[in-house]
This record gives sequence, structure tokens and C-alpha cells, in this order.
Amino acid sequence: MADVAIDAVLCDVDGVIRFFDDGRVAALERAAGVAEGSTAAVGYAPENDLPLLLGRIGKTQWVDSIARGLAGRMTEARARGLAEAFADSPFRADETVVRLLRRVREHCRVVLVTNATAWLDEDLASLGLTDLADAVVNSSRVGSAKPDRRIYEIAVERAGVAPERCLFVDDRRENVDAAVALGMTGVHYRGPEDLRRALAGVLG
Repeated sequence: MADVAIDAVLCDVDGVIRFFDDGRVAALERAAGVAEGSTAAVGYAPENDLPLLLGRIGKTQWVDSIARGLAGRMTEARARGLAEAFADSPFRADETVVRLLRRVREHCRVVLVTNATAWLDEDLASLGLTDLADAVVNSSRVGSAKPDRRIYEIAVERAGVAPERCLFVDDRRENVDAAVALGMTGVHYRGPEDLRRALAGVLG
């Protein structure tokens, strides 16, 4: 991959740059007598998650949908508390990845391409990452979510280069496959070393 000519890096956010801490939610789930991960299973179910990621509903409606999905397994108050805790889970940035992207931006364009909420800009600001990329393509702002073709086309337009000159990085294989189908070089991200290897040709 190091010999592929790259003029833009298109990078996912969650699972590559940003990671959530589910410790508080897990503790609340144990207290409620449900399996850890139950809240995430409801929150990320397509019928609840996709409207959020496409900008059709806001945070309050998403929390409501999670609470409804948990109803019947616990009291209403516990379900509401879990839904709110899940929606407000703390997060951190992987500093190794951030450093790599800052370095590569000195050589080529960086575009964040992410299935994210309408408040992503606030989250990036809280992490000090508003200057990490040249552009951000947020599904909830453009009305298209990976692996739909349209969000990739928008990202390429904002990168200002041909798809064949783009390196696409994502932690979900189906998202990488969709990028490759459009002519991009794809990286299925599992850790910083995957990104470091992919960027070797750019960083030298």
C-alpha cells in the first residue's frame, strides 16, 4: 500500500479516532439486572439509530426510543436513566491516530467521513479536534450514511481529488468495501498500526 499515490485521506471517526467509555452504562445495566450491552443493542438497532444518523430525529427522540426499547425489562425510571447515560457516554480520542492525521495533513487533504449525530461538531470541539481535518462529512448533515454511495461521492467532492487518489479508512468492513467499489484504496482499521502502514507512502 505504501506505493499507492494518495492525495487525500478519508477517515472514519468512531472506532478509529473516537472511542466511548461504557463503564457507567454497564454498571447501570448490572443494577437493572440486564446483560451488559443491552442498551447499546437497542440504541444501535437500525430502527432507532438510522433516523438519528440521517438527521431525521434529535437526541431527545433517540433517548425516548431507547427507553421504549428497554421498557418491560426494568422500571420506567431505570430505562430512562440508562437511555440518558448511554446517549451521554463519555469519550476520548486516540492520540496516536490524531498525531498521524495531523502529520499527514501537512502533505495531503484529510476529510472525516462519519455516520454521526447532529452534535458531532460540539464533540470534536470538546476533544480539541476542530482543526484535525480540511472537511467533515457527517451523515446527519448530508442525509446519507455509509455504506450508501452518496456519502462517499460527497466526501470525494470535498476532498477535491479523484477517488483513485483517496485512501479510505474505516473500522467496518462493509464501509471499506463500498469505498473500494468506487475506486478508492481501502484500509480496514483495527488499530493504529494499520493506519501507520497505510500512510507510510505519504509520510515517508
